[in-house]
Amino acid sequence: MSKFFAGGDSSSESSSDEEELYSEEEEEKVQGQAEDSSEEDSDEDDDDESEEDSDDEGAGKTGASRFLRGDSSDSEDSDEERVKTVKSAKDKRFGEVEATIKAIDNGRKINDWGSISSEFDKLNRQAAKIGEGKQIPKIYIKALVELEEFMNETIAKQKVTPKKMNATNARGLNAVKQKVKKITKDYQDQVDSFRKDEDAFMESEDEAPAPKVKKSKPTDLYLDETTAAEAADDDGFVTLGKGGKVLQFTPRELEQIKIMEKLLEVANTPYLSLRVLLTLVSARFDLSAGSTTSTMPLEQWKAAEKDLQTLFEILEKNKDHIVIEGAEEWEDDDKPPTVPEGEKYLKVPGSIVSYVERLDDELTRSLQAIDPHTSEYIERLSDEGNLYNTIFQGMLYYEHLQKDSELQIPQDSVNRIVMRRLEHVYFKPASVVKILEENAWKNAPADAVEGIIRARAMLCQIYFLALHDEYYKARDMMLMSHLQESINNFDVLTQILYNRTLVQVGLCAFRKGLVYDAQNTLQEICGSGRQKELLAQGVMIQRYSQVSPEQERLEKQRQLPFHMHINLELLECVYLTCSMLLEIPLLAQTGSSPDIKKRVISKTYRRMLEYHERQIFTGPPENTRDHVMQASRALAAGEWKKSINFVHSIKIWDLMPDTEGIKTMLSKQIQEEGLRTYLFTYAPFYDTLSVSTLATMFELEDRKVAAIISKMISHEELAAALDQVSATVIFRKGVELSRLQSLALTLSDKAAALIETNERTLEQRTQGTANAFDRRGANQRGGHRGGRGGRGGGRGGGGGNTGPRQAGGTQFTGGALGAAVRG
Repeated sequence: MSKFFAGGDSSSESSSDEEELYSEEEEEKVQGQAEDSSEEDSDEDDDDESEEDSDDEGAGKTGASRFLRGDSSDSEDSDEERVKTVKSAKDKRFGEVEATIKAIDNGRKINDWGSISSEFDKLNRQAAKIGEGKQIPKIYIKALVELEEFMNETIAKQKVTPKKMNATNARGLNAVKQKVKKITKDYQDQVDSFRKDEDAFMESEDEAPAPKVKKSKPTDLYLDETTAAEAADDDGFVTLGKGGKVLQFTPRELEQIKIMEKLLEVANTPYLSLRVLLTLVSARFDLSAGSTTSTMPLEQWKAAEKDLQTLFEILEKNKDHIVIEGAEEWEDDDKPPTVPEGEKYLKVPGSIVSYVERLDDELTRSLQAIDPHTSEYIERLSDEGNLYNTIFQGMLYYEHLQKDSELQIPQDSVNRIVMRRLEHVYFKPASVVKILEENAWKNAPADAVEGIIRARAMLCQIYFLALHDEYYKARDMMLMSHLQESINNFDVLTQILYNRTLVQVGLCAFRKGLVYDAQNTLQEICGSGRQKELLAQGVMIQRYSQVSPEQERLEKQRQLPFHMHINLELLECVYLTCSMLLEIPLLAQTGSSPDIKKRVISKTYRRMLEYHERQIFTGPPENTRDHVMQASRALAAGEWKKSINFVHSIKIWDLMPDTEGIKTMLSKQIQEEGLRTYLFTYAPFYDTLSVSTLATMFELEDRKVAAIISKMISHEELAAALDQVSATVIFRKGVELSRLQSLALTLSDKAAALIETNERTLEQRTQGTANAFDRRGANQRGGHRGGRGGRGGGRGGGGGNTGPRQAGGTQFTGGALGAAVRG
């Protein structure tokens, strides 16, 4: 109807009236789509409103039009207000910036640097989008300066009154510190103007111009969040790699790779193809060169691996072409390269072993940067199969060249590539290694032969044998290698491999039931308390150590990927269990015979046992260590069944192969050591003891009990005799010494040892100028000590008529732990 009464108005005017009515009815929808509207939309709205005003003026001359639209302009004003509520994209972005600044202020009030860091990253992205990156809002400069001042105040307070921050706050503060420093440098002119006169800066009409974007270096492939806005295109989109990182390649590097790929397609000779491939692989590696933190892009890694496979295929088809280090460049561009006279090969300069090592290192670095508990880690680990094939082909190629004595291939190159192959298989089960080997040998020539060399190769073989329960072979090879004598002269990575091999041999001995051998082998690693560091499975940050950033970086680079780790909890459980089976009988022996020289098998275990003994109340065991300690107390008190239950309830045994066999072996060991502990503890109180009684008490066969007692007697651990006719143990009774006499003898021995130590020290200081009288006196005193020691030796074992001294005045309570642990 309005169109009818408009009377002579154009169609454009009527369409603007319809747009006005549409905006009135669908106001909520227009407001909801305000983010996507542009400034042009708001300009068109303003034009429509001006046309509507002119239309109203023309309609005022006619009564009908005036009647329909009304004399009052209230409705027009309200319509204008409703249409103007539609914000432009620029206004919307300004609103987002203000909201983010407010969130940063809220984080400052509660000192939450974690949220401040995330909101500051968000603010940087929002500010870069305003004005298409040509202008920076002044409120952003103000927020930047205020945040820097608050950050400086916080750091100053930390220096004056050091207060430990939680990990999230500390990381957030460090991140903000680095980002603020970088961004302030980019906007230095605007920041200086704001600090000089804040009011004048904020009242100026022009917005602060954005600084010019600094071009990144060819090696800067990954950018942090503060520079993500710089990588954005005109629409605000950026290319993200895995992990949410902004992926940016420099045009020069990518253009070079594209040129090399085109050249490879048109190469018409094997020589040209080899030269292009070597250059192409090198260019792909250069994309991540110069940075120790960023990893090689996945697609470039796979392309480099594929290029190396193509390289080996060309070398296999063209036997007269070889890639060798130190070869001369072909300088004659007028004619294609040919085999020189008197030679068999056309030599191409290059180092295949270097490319293989680099490819291997990049895969390891990529695995180190990925969370091992995600599917991404498994997916990335699947590339190891292709890498193993490449390493295998490189090894066969070098061994083929080594057969020709004229080439004089360095042995070091062969060793390096063989070592890379072994490092991928020595820690894997035989079934996995079999699959890798079958896939690798599929494309191998029929005349291919391989060899194993050097110390690292031997360590890998020992590790592999120990992993598959070939303990005696692994032990003999370890002893024959004599690596334990020279391992300190090797590099750090070889020492780490030696430690891993040693641990695996110890675990193998434990699975075989060889408790003493297992404890003796694991003592060096587990007794140090630095298992993580020695096995390259973590960096131990010492409390008072001063480690430079360079040293810390090198330590992190040596860390092994997660799939190569040895379970440290299982390692500790095996070590403590073996120590328990050896230490508890020893403690019982020294507790009942004070004159026996005290010796310690495991200081680590003793410290844990002493700490556990000092506990007034002991609750149910919660972890592996608690289970072993309570099993130790039960074993010392003669409750061997209770000890078995504690040990069997450790869940970590499920990670070992043949779990039930391991538990059965442990039960047998605890029964036997329980019998030995009982005999050491209560032998002074018996004259005779029936073998059948002991067999019933510990649920062992009579023959086994007799064998254990016979072994103890032969080792002079027990002063007794075994009557096979009556099947009884007859204990010898010696001269009983009082507690005072025992302590007097101990004091005499210690005093004599102290005198000898002092004399030795004095002789070293005087550089051998001590007179003969001093030496003669020392010999005389030593003779007295030897005589006294002889008497003690006669009492100590079954070699003389006098048996071992009884406990005398010793108050022995709680099995072996009452006096021996604290003694």
